[in-house]
Amino acid sequence: MVAPVGFPDGVAVVRAYLREALVARGDDVSVGTRVPSPRPPRFVTLERVGGTRLDVVTDRPQIDVQCWGASEEDAADLASLARSLLFAMPGWRGAVAYNVVEIGGPNTLPDPDSGQDRVAFAVEVSLRGSLLAP
Repeated sequence: MVAPVGFPDGVAVVRAYLREALVARGDDVSVGTRVPSPRPPRFVTLERVGGTRLDVVTDRPQIDVQCWGASEEDAADLASLARSLLFAMPGWRGAVAYNVVEIGGPNTLPDPDSGQDRVAFAVEVSLRGSLLAP
């Protein structure tokens, strides 16, 4: 019988890393799974939109990253920064993330409800699991 392996929440791992990396650069941007209320002019939302377990110890969540801005240029700049930071993620804090691959490049995606400018891209993050405690 194969021992059960558990995986970290991919969105939580990416969120913690990206938030910390943005703050370290002096960019105090909200990073979460929902649109903040009240809505700030700039923020990032993350959502797991798929992905599969690759093998016994590797999960590969696909994460949609949406960067919102006060203008199209602002949203594009935030997306460019977030994208660059995410590619530097492997090995973060000795964490479980060891590979980041882009599966969908940046594209403009204005919010149909608010009209706020937004740029989205998608990544696949390879995460290492660990044995569950007996």
